[in-house]
Amino acid sequence: MNLNMNRIAVISALPGELKPLVRGWERRGRNYWAGRAGDYEAVAIAGGIGAAAAGRAAERVIGEFKADVLVSFGWAGALTCAVKPRMACAISEVIDAGTGERFVTDYPGGYKLITLDRVARADEKRALAAQYQAVLVDMEAAAVARVAAQRNVSFYSFKGVSDGYTDLLPDFSKFVGRRGEFRMAAFLAYAAVRPKYWASLRRLGKNSNVASSAMVSILQEGLKRSL
Repeated sequence: MNLNMNRIAVISALPGELKPLVRGWERRGRNYWAGRAGDYEAVAIAGGIGAAAAGRAAERVIGEFKADVLVSFGWAGALTCAVKPRMACAISEVIDAGTGERFVTDYPGGYKLITLDRVARADEKRALAAQYQAVLVDMEAAAVARVAAQRNVSFYSFKGVSDGYTDLLPDFSKFVGRRGEFRMAAFLAYAAVRPKYWASLRRLGKNSNVASSAMVSILQEGLKRSL
């Protein structure tokens, strides 16, 4: 497909996932930017955590920006040792674990990702990988893919690996507000008294920063490959 005339909308959960991408872009509103992704006119929005927030963000950019290419962009967890923290990965297929729906992206090759309604536990990751033949997990991509399919627009997903398959992390979904916002103060208070999470959380922070930068390159290269 020729993307030269297309309008790219990049959708993440959190502003931190977009920080390297939107550097130098025009800020259009809270967690909303306009600029260029490589050769393409683009907007980026941090719509919040979870499927409902991601779906709302996807509908917004189609309505306001007339986007005809949706990109689910952000951090994802590893389900196996096939992908490592700090990597950036192009996704070929997204699977909604709740409904069983499968969404093929417009990227010619890549990894499989599953979308859960919560953070995957370390003790269930191998079973999820075997059941879905996937190597990554997130909480938003399937919602963006569903909107793309319903609106008949192209869909891509590029993810950075923030945590390894053995990392022990709290269930972040407990700290997500009604509109998908992350309640940081409550999370920090919870984590501060649970030292079993500290080592993994330290790694998560470092890995996420590196992965965010790597995602910018793979987004630009992935769109070029699809021309």
